[in-house]
Amino acid sequence: MSSATLTGACPECETELTVPPVVQGETLSCPECMLTLRVEGVEDGALTLEMVEVQLRDWGQ
Repeated sequence: MSSATLTGACPECETELTVPPVVQGETLSCPECMLTLRVEGVEDGALTLEMVEVQLRDWGQ
């Protein structure tokens, strides 16, 4: 990879993110809305990001 950082936008709040090199499938958090995002693709220094559904556990309480 020729770039030291990658860029992408949060699909929820559209905040521009700049991150160190990551690979497809890794997760990260948006610093603005705190949403968990998964890297769906990396192409020419640009990230394709998708929201991750967070599954909360039911502890029966």
